[in-house]
Amino acid sequence: MPVLLFLIDTSASMNQRTHLGTTYLDIAKGAVETFMKLRGRDPASRGDRYMLVNFEDVPFGIKAGWKESHATFMTELRNLQATGLTTIGQSLRTAFDLLNLNRLVTGIDNYGQGRNPFFLEPAIIIAISDGNKLTSGGGVQDELHLPLTTPLPGSELTKEPFRWDQRLFALVLRIPGNASVEPEPLGGVPPDDSPITPMCEVTGGRSYSVFSQRMLNQCLESLVQKIQSGVVINFEKTGPDPPPLEDAPAEVLKSGVQPWHCCHKLIYVRPNPKTGVPIGHWPIPEAFWPDQNSPTLPPRSAHPHVRFSCLDAEPMVIDKVPFDKYELEPSPLTQYILERKSPHTCWQVFVCNSAKYSDLGQPFGYLKASTALNCVNLFVMPYNYPVLLPLLDDLIKVHKFKPTIKWRQSFENYLKTMPPYYIGSLRKALRIMGAPNLLADNMEYGLSYSVVSYLKKLSQQSKIEYDRLIASIGKKMPQEAGIKVRWRGGGISLAQRRDFIQQLQSLSGDAPSMPLELNPKEFQGFHLALLNKGLKPLTFRNPYDIPRSHLLDQLSRMRRNLLNTSVCNLRGQDSDQLHSVPIAQMGNYQDFLKAAPQPLRDADPEQPKRLHTFGNPFKLDKKGMMIDEADEFVTGTQNKGKRPGDNSNMPGGGPKRRRCMSPLLRLGRAYTPPVTPPASPRPTADMDMSDGAPEPDLIINHLNQNHYGSDRSSDSEADHPSGPPDHQENHTSADPQDLRHRDDDEEEEEENGRPQAGELQRGCEGGVEMVLVEDQPPRYLSPAALKKHIHTETAKVNNELRALITKEIRKPGRHYEKIFLLLKQIQGTLDTRLIFLQNIIKEAARFKKRVLIEQLENFLEEIHNRSNNMNHVDHVDTL
Repeated sequence: MPVLLFLIDTSASMNQRTHLGTTYLDIAKGAVETFMKLRGRDPASRGDRYMLVNFEDVPFGIKAGWKESHATFMTELRNLQATGLTTIGQSLRTAFDLLNLNRLVTGIDNYGQGRNPFFLEPAIIIAISDGNKLTSGGGVQDELHLPLTTPLPGSELTKEPFRWDQRLFALVLRIPGNASVEPEPLGGVPPDDSPITPMCEVTGGRSYSVFSQRMLNQCLESLVQKIQSGVVINFEKTGPDPPPLEDAPAEVLKSGVQPWHCCHKLIYVRPNPKTGVPIGHWPIPEAFWPDQNSPTLPPRSAHPHVRFSCLDAEPMVIDKVPFDKYELEPSPLTQYILERKSPHTCWQVFVCNSAKYSDLGQPFGYLKASTALNCVNLFVMPYNYPVLLPLLDDLIKVHKFKPTIKWRQSFENYLKTMPPYYIGSLRKALRIMGAPNLLADNMEYGLSYSVVSYLKKLSQQSKIEYDRLIASIGKKMPQEAGIKVRWRGGGISLAQRRDFIQQLQSLSGDAPSMPLELNPKEFQGFHLALLNKGLKPLTFRNPYDIPRSHLLDQLSRMRRNLLNTSVCNLRGQDSDQLHSVPIAQMGNYQDFLKAAPQPLRDADPEQPKRLHTFGNPFKLDKKGMMIDEADEFVTGTQNKGKRPGDNSNMPGGGPKRRRCMSPLLRLGRAYTPPVTPPASPRPTADMDMSDGAPEPDLIINHLNQNHYGSDRSSDSEADHPSGPPDHQENHTSADPQDLRHRDDDEEEEEENGRPQAGELQRGCEGGVEMVLVEDQPPRYLSPAALKKHIHTETAKVNNELRALITKEIRKPGRHYEKIFLLLKQIQGTLDTRLIFLQNIIKEAARFKKRVLIEQLENFLEEIHNRSNNMNHVDHVDTL
């Protein structure tokens, strides 16, 4: 799980603008977001942890650490402001301490017991700065200095503040303020000459000098490739150079120090593909022989110094003895080894002072080119493996795991030359081989009791410091009470000079009256108040809150406020500024929610809570689908109780009666318009329910026509309201014997899931019941008034259908049956329905419903064909 720590320069110089119109700080924020997008393409990025540190003091400079979420990281990144000094040394020390805080608790460093490359926590620090002078409270510095004092326990065990799996990369922004006319140089990005560059090279990283946005993107892509799991090692040559090859070029034969003699490069530690965690067996030895009588441990360097001998040796491997294999990062050393084209020989590696009686130490592995000559690998073997491996080979092949006395004596002599901390690894290897009893269980590991207790104490202190720092992250820096007025001691002020009065007379011509006694300590201890940026300026109450450039605009606002004659009079505030928010704060919606008062308890807790759609109008709640206000409908109050006197045994044997919604809102059911013959007799029991209202038969007949004709047919039918039902097209026929009128409170009857044709169905849409009010028009309206009323009611029904169809289109999936059931219920003329259908096709195209658009176009073509057929039939009838 790599750790990616961004160190952002928040000094005041980051406010300078480039020729792109953005500040350096804005470019730094955009670079971080671009880097995260590029990194997100790699599936291995799921385990990344992002941290954010700026140039403020500890702990306020740590914006996102070990416990903060990704959302907190992004919020703190957007809220960064460039207001401080360029204290890059202190900030780097803070970043390293933050990364090293948990290492003593987990025991990754394994002090005094060898370095395990497979125990690592790879981290990359990406510093983004402008490369200006290093400023601090003590002045301007020319070189980068990291503070020596640190609250981190156990920091004295390592000479450097970083570790071998931590690398520093710096993006130094050099984008000019004016666009350059010269073309950008092609090729790689050069390193920068700022003070941070040597620090990058020491850790195994590098710096980039960025002159354009293109170069910045190129650097970010390069940094994404640098995220590798590995540790940095110093490789140094010892002994003479290897003999030159016969076909070697002349420039290779030159003497002197070559680039491959000393390399500071990474070795890749690949994780196990099954577990995702690196697996290893043997450590890299320490640079000292452990003494059980020593009360302390000598400090180690962050990167181990591994020396390699250029004498060709034969690589040794035994089948049952495990070994570790690490690939080297491309370097001059790997290039030189590959150019020799000798994959069957190796160079042994040593660590100085690792043996008890030898300065160079014994070999613990070797460097060897791969068989395909495409990379160089470091093989880590048991310590002094040229002695141990033949012994183990004899144990397996000659003695058959039954060692003789002579073999045991040779094995014990080897153990005396091996560092004691190899015992644990050797015991595991012997167990894998099948000889677990060769080592005694009571053998010491080489650390004294005082060192072991000291390491345990450091682990406990690190845990306490870790918890303290985690609790302090996220706290805001307390604001200063004010600027203290400095008293210049006993110096004579200007007012105490003897010629002060003469100077004033020469300037003004009048001699002012001066106080007899002047106290120079009068303002000692005074504080000048600081501007609180958190308070909103009261421009209508405090004239000092008005900027000089806004005085005329403020006068205009105050004049409008004074002469305002509207209903909502504002006093002490401006209507324009009441809802104005600075652009930099428009995205801080979470801060607004925290400052908002606690909302009241919901009246109905069972209702799903509405999810705010700030920044995303298509945001939906995962628990329940959110309904837009325009699409919401409220059903009427259901009256489930029976009225006294209701006859439950209705003729026809219908099912149980219940209230139902409007037919337009019942999805999946065809809408059957109710038809009432104009001359049907009604019983006397039904007459009292109408309350003397005129019969709406004529209106209903025309309201519910599903025409395929034109306006001409509507006019002709309006002139003959009592015509037979055979002349009405596409109507559901009804028997006059089955048509009944009911009270408003009566429940309607359904048969086989559909209402009977003669029933006037009453539903609710938006809380308005579709009932006939008392002020109905007279029974016999004029054709123009009747046509206007029909058009109004048709538009009302079509608007309801449009809202329901739009709601169905927005739903995911390809279930379009409900949409076509609703489309069959469109009211109005042919032109009205064609326009309605074209609008629905546009709505489907807005949501990219291609399949639905094809079906709607087929439906539209079908309507055209049916219309043409009916017109042809009408033409034949007229003939």
